[in-house]
Amino acid sequence: MLKKLVASLLLCATVAWAGPDAPSKFDDSPLGAQKAVYQFNLEKPEDLYQALGYINNHLNGLKQFGGIKQSHIVVVAHGNELHMLSRLNRAAYPDVYDRLKALTDQGVTIRVCRNAANFRGYKPGDFYDLVTVVPAAMTDLALWQQKGYAYISGSVINRSKRSDFLQSHPEILE
Repeated sequence: MLKKLVASLLLCATVAWAGPDAPSKFDDSPLGAQKAVYQFNLEKPEDLYQALGYINNHLNGLKQFGGIKQSHIVVVAHGNELHMLSRLNRAAYPDVYDRLKALTDQGVTIRVCRNAANFRGYKPGDFYDLVTVVPAAMTDLALWQQKGYAYISGSVINRSKRSDFLQSHPEILE
């Protein structure tokens, strides 16, 4: 009874002290194994660099807090990033193969939509050997979700750093 009373008082005190100046919390709960399918439908080919960074961050989180060995990440691509995934464009993007290889070596699967490839003028054999071409992105996304994979949109946005934000907001004093 006394323990419950003390715990209740501590909880109330913690809540009473919380406010706009209180720091946020960090949730380091174990993530366990994860199965995820990312959809890439990027506007600019170069957006693939940032999108691959999302995959790398996901893997790093699983390494630190989850079950990386039991996890699997799939990428289904059907946007303008296909230009970077084509071996025909290696001269324009000489480092992309190494980035893709680093991810596939960690178990990431990369798939490309044949319909999107055809639209952009590519044949199934025009992509890197690390890529599997599938009939359609939408049917492939549905397939992975039917297998229990969580859907993640790999949309890329223009990111800004806090230093850039502060330049736009001089009212914030540090």
